[in-house]
Amino acid sequence: MSYMRTALLTVLSSFFLLGLLASPSVAEDKSFYSPVIQVDTENHRVLISTFGSVFWIDAPDAAKPHIEKLPVSGLVDFVVEMRENGQVPLLKTWKVKSGETSCKYFDGTTCR
Repeated sequence: MSYMRTALLTVLSSFFLLGLLASPSVAEDKSFYSPVIQVDTENHRVLISTFGSVFWIDAPDAAKPHIEKLPVSGLVDFVVEMRENGQVPLLKTWKVKSGETSCKYFDGTTCR
């Protein structure tokens, strides 16, 4: 009886692990409410800080002309796509909560 239970658990565990390996990975969106530490217009990225860590966010082509409008030290709600293989997150949208800017809201394509 215990041999049968062990064999059944082994088979079920194998199917579970196979399902994890075979399932396609999906990029996840996350929101970060953070001050803007630095805007790197040459490399099209923004340095933010949250939960005690500092990291870069890459700007997609649509955001590149607008990232210079982000207010350094201003508080912004960023929505990013978390990417795999050690790539930095990719910016999707932002809403400036404090700080002077001509672009309070970037929706992924346009700046308002």
